[in-house]
Amino acid sequence: MQPLKGITVVTLEHAIAAPFATRQLADLGARVIKIERPGSGDFARGYDERVRGLASHFVWTNRSKESLTLDVKHPEAAAILERLVMEKADIVVQNLAPGAATRLGLGYDKLSGAKPGLIVCDISGYGDDPHHPGPYRDKKAYDLLIQSEAGFVSVTGTPEEPCKAGPSIADIAAGMYAYSSILAALLQRGQTGKGQRIDISMLESLAEWTSYPLYYAFEGAEPPPRTGASHATIYPYGPFPAGDGTTVMLGLQNEREWVSFCETVLQQPDLAKDPRFTANFKRVAERTALRQIILDAFQPLTGTQVVERLERAQIANAQVNTMKEVWAHPQLKARGRWTEVGTAVGPVPAMLPPGTWDTGPRMDPVPALGEHTDAILAELGYSAAEIAGLHTSEAI
Repeated sequence: MQPLKGITVVTLEHAIAAPFATRQLADLGARVIKIERPGSGDFARGYDERVRGLASHFVWTNRSKESLTLDVKHPEAAAILERLVMEKADIVVQNLAPGAATRLGLGYDKLSGAKPGLIVCDISGYGDDPHHPGPYRDKKAYDLLIQSEAGFVSVTGTPEEPCKAGPSIADIAAGMYAYSSILAALLQRGQTGKGQRIDISMLESLAEWTSYPLYYAFEGAEPPPRTGASHATIYPYGPFPAGDGTTVMLGLQNEREWVSFCETVLQQPDLAKDPRFTANFKRVAERTALRQIILDAFQPLTGTQVVERLERAQIANAQVNTMKEVWAHPQLKARGRWTEVGTAVGPVPAMLPPGTWDTGPRMDPVPALGEHTDAILAELGYSAAEIAGLHTSEAI
């Protein structure tokens, strides 16, 4: 049995943060009913057409869900949504603008009065606590903006230019904390019978993920410098070119590895005793000089030869793979991490979620817009004539 089989999630979601959280609940077997705007749906459906005409973001975050189209401002649709929550939902998730869910009658205070076991997860850019709203509560909060506000961009990039992370890391962080918090709330409900409200802030999620740079800059100290793909506070740790133009990523963690690196990789055993380099903080301070020594040693070698030496020395290393190479990664293939999910345009490959359990994850199709509307309404007791009337009135 999948861990969340029998749990129903009703979600008013768009973009990445909430859809990523609820997709992971669906992976565990939860029934996820996604409320979408009639005609257009989740605006992430229109981000691109890279997956045989479907949007890459949407395919990634919306498998195993049911799509129900409702114009939630239409009185008849609002009544359907209320019934759906009251009759079916264990969990409500939303990442609308702050205050929007409450205006739609989906605030936790109202819902919990009628259904005390309900768990409500509200996801926003800066948090939505009515008692402590903070000055940023109503600011727009796209991923790039949160990466900037959380300080992430300031420590990412090169000395000349800060950079954002490629993936939507602020959304992903918020989605992960929403997911884990919902699981914790389900465990608590199992003990107390009571639900709760979860308030997830993208800013707080990514500020937590910004991690050691905050403490590195403790009490006004200088933050770690931007060093591209190299590590700001450990050296050597990062990309190094070989003589054939390929790039090898490598990293040292301790003094034992430093000695092995000098002896086996650089084949300069005396370098390990050079007083400039006998501790990590010294190597960081002298990184320019040490980098040149490494480049000179790698110049006569191909990337393959460098990796062979690194492997003999038991020094951590990796290829800088392209997206094409990740699709074909031998380790993912060997571990059987690829499967397929259905879509409106046929099956597409999908990676199994990290972690395994006996019954495996749920990997059902990505829904077409409104694909499950009529079936869900019939489940609520609406007749075929009533459903036709709702379509005519554009409530659904």
